Amino acid sequence: MLRLAAFAVTSALASPAALAAGPPLPPLSSLPVARLLTGEQPDSLTIVVSGTGNPRADGEYLLECAPVGGNHPEAEQACARLDEFAKAGKDPFAADTKRQVCTMQDGGPATAHVTGTWQGHKVDTTFRRKNGCEISRWNDLEPVLPPARA
Repeated sequence: MLRLAAFAVTSALASPAALAAGPPLPPLSSLPVARLLTGEQPDSLTIVVSGTGNPRADGEYLLECAPVGGNHPEAEQACARLDEFAKAGKDPFAADTKRQVCTMQDGGPATAHVTGTWQGHKVDTTFRRKNGCEISRWNDLEPVLPPARA
């Protein structure tokens, strides 16, 4: 008799109506808590921008991803852009070590110094707009870095 009662309760809980009571839960690995439990630090970057010619773009910003936070004016979009780099296996903060020919155009005096942690790695790099290669590197990281046009 007890077995029959247990079977009835189990069957009721597993019914489609009971399963459809709420949305499916996200995978544990995608939750910020999972990153902390595994010892992985959340992405946190300090971005100091100057010389853009736009007083609203110049300043110091904190950008946190997973979960999104800080005072960055476009935090959601900036974290989404960084996710694109991560999924592609690219490090947007790595110094470009390959020899290349760059156009000698001046993109203005804008600079951005980025420090912190991204994908578990320390970041400490500076972006400038002194030639075509550096302008391209800056533009590729927008909206993490603000638009800066000469």
